[in-house]
Amino acid sequence: MSDYYSILGVNKTASQEEVKRAYRKLAHQYHPDKKGGNEQRFKEINEAYQVLGNEEKRKQYDQFGRTFDNQTGQGQGGFDFNSFWQSGGKNNEGFDFGLGDIFADFFGGGRSASSGKKETRRGSDIEISVEINLADVLTGVEKNIILTKMVMCSRCEGRGAEPGSNLKECFTCRGVGQVQQVRQTMFGSMSRFVTCPECKGEGRIPEKPCNVCRGEGRLKGEEEIKIHIPEGVDSGQTLRVDGKGGAGKRGGKPGNLYIQIVVKKHPLFQRKGDNLFTFSPIAFSQAVLGGEVELKTLDNKTISLKIPAGAESGKILKISGKGVPNFTGWGKGDLFVELIVQTPKKLTKKQKELLEELKKEGL
Repeated sequence: MSDYYSILGVNKTASQEEVKRAYRKLAHQYHPDKKGGNEQRFKEINEAYQVLGNEEKRKQYDQFGRTFDNQTGQGQGGFDFNSFWQSGGKNNEGFDFGLGDIFADFFGGGRSASSGKKETRRGSDIEISVEINLADVLTGVEKNIILTKMVMCSRCEGRGAEPGSNLKECFTCRGVGQVQQVRQTMFGSMSRFVTCPECKGEGRIPEKPCNVCRGEGRLKGEEEIKIHIPEGVDSGQTLRVDGKGGAGKRGGKPGNLYIQIVVKKHPLFQRKGDNLFTFSPIAFSQAVLGGEVELKTLDNKTISLKIPAGAESGKILKISGKGVPNFTGWGKGDLFVELIVQTPKKLTKKQKELLEELKKEGL
């Protein structure tokens, strides 16, 4: 097993400043969030620096080696691990050592080293609902909406520092964004990596925080944005607009905007998938003799609908390609028209005479 000096690549005579520089170089090189990073190597580097970066611990290490920090928590006099495990982490007197908490903290809890500081700076996602008319799905539509959210601070331009001042490396984590937490347990020293409490995982802190946003780089505000809702969209669908969510902390990546579509009902047209359904009233004579009627489509255009002779009320005619565009771009649906034969409630004297003649003819 390599010693701590070899891990950091320094001599035993290296100064504290040389140890610090070696650590910073290696930590940035092997951080799990970086391309080519190595989580295991990163952990070894941090473990080595936790000792060599502290003058008192370094003296103990030089004298005793790696065993110096394992002097506590050793079992005394034939400890029965199986009995301890089966008892739920209690000793013979019933005292609870918190075994569940120990394993939850170190094997199941906390942030892993690979979660990184970038995630802590990312802005939050936003979800909204937008209503559109059924006719809008034929061609798509643009909407202007106003969002109340975290927006970038205009004074510091998202940096979090007063204009003219800089961001400095966090002294606690040396710019890595995470620190190693060591806890003494009955099994010895156990360690894990946690988010740095000083910089909240960012690795840098402002020398002089911005007077407006107090160092956040963002503040609550409003933004008006234009969104494009594509043709063929349907109720219940969710559209994503990248980067239009909440602003990230200190220049971090913004969140996304998620738009749930609600298509309002139409009084004359009903949508089923990519097809449209409507109705058309026709006169009794048109039903018997056939003919043509004018029909208004969903986009308010007039088309001619041919009625076959002998059409009955409830008969459905199909007009190909007059439905809704497919959301994926594969063609359009059809328009289905239900015929409703109208029975006149009032007749003129002439109409009654003609109907009486037709009645004599068996109609």
